[in-house]
Amino acid sequence: MSLTSKRLFSIDVFRAVTMLFMIFVNDLSGVRDVPGWIDHVKANEDGMHFADTIFPVFLFIAGLSIPLGLGKRINRGESFPAIAGHILLRSFALIAMGFFHVNMENYSRGAVLPIGIWELLLTLSFFLIWLDYPESLSKVKRYILTGIGIVILVTLAILFKGGSPDAPEGLRPSWWGILGIIGWAYLVCALIFVMSKGRLFILIVALAVFIAINISIHASFVDMKLWAVKDCSSVSLMMFGVVVSLLYFRLIEKGNYRALWLIFTSSGIGLILLGLIIRPYTEGISKIHSTPSWVFICTGMGILVFELLIWLVDVKGKQNWFSLIKPAGTSTLTCYLLPYFMVAIFYIVHFRYPRFLNYGAGGIIRSFAVAFILILITGFLEKKRLRLKI
Repeated sequence: MSLTSKRLFSIDVFRAVTMLFMIFVNDLSGVRDVPGWIDHVKANEDGMHFADTIFPVFLFIAGLSIPLGLGKRINRGESFPAIAGHILLRSFALIAMGFFHVNMENYSRGAVLPIGIWELLLTLSFFLIWLDYPESLSKVKRYILTGIGIVILVTLAILFKGGSPDAPEGLRPSWWGILGIIGWAYLVCALIFVMSKGRLFILIVALAVFIAINISIHASFVDMKLWAVKDCSSVSLMMFGVVVSLLYFRLIEKGNYRALWLIFTSSGIGLILLGLIIRPYTEGISKIHSTPSWVFICTGMGILVFELLIWLVDVKGKQNWFSLIKPAGTSTLTCYLLPYFMVAIFYIVHFRYPRFLNYGAGGIIRSFAVAFILILITGFLEKKRLRLKI
């Protein structure tokens, strides 16, 4: 397998745009009276709004990146145990962060620490443990800072109390959270990619198996769910990204952009149509229930947007158009965690937005402003070499 060593700016831009909107829709959840098409569809409704497309597209983008990162390691001749160790550590970090974030939703008012203090220390521990420390920093200082982060995390786990004061609960995986879902999907897809040595046919077969499981569960052909990946929706979305990325590499190595436009356009439109066709037979379109229609439609949209960015960024060289939000694509995990710092500080100081920023147009402007400000802060931290890397 031969993969280009050139960084694909289209993927960075795609990731940055998606992260911008992820912060936006997350912040918008606290805003009332917004247009229905922006917000999430309710759990038992058959449909999909803008907010329901962000997370699946992010999974798709994570899949696009797998051949780049792991392909280089394979080409360098790294051993399977070394690459597998990298995958396991990266997956563990994401799963651990997601696990703690999920339990924060059940935090008890009767806990020893107020929620704001607990969340602030939790996010700080993530930075101390997984910070991309500069090589100029001595190993001793690096180990001390990492050790402090681990001690804080373990202490917070011990002090955690969920549920109500009358019925307290400890940490438990009610679900894995956004980062946890990404971590499990990455573990499965990355290991398959490495074990197959990036062979496109094997990866397409794996994708077909994941899709078949997802359809079988939601069409009531089988009554089961796998332990970590549940109905295989997350691994399907990510494996779609892996396959599309490899197709892109093959086509651009031959300089065959005409075939790329044809294949990506037909695939994107075809998946959207397929999602609409099977909608009545597989529990409709639902992000909450991760139905096949939702998977296909979001993947189709992801392919079409990726194709547009390939033309705009990789072909026309317009990456500077997105320079303002670039840090969200290059320091993505840092950008994702910064809102937790913000919310924690708001809890601690009892900050409340003015009323007009909690409703309608004012709230939408607020959420966009929050997203851009956090990305700017991410860029500042990136320049200071303060970014997470797993």
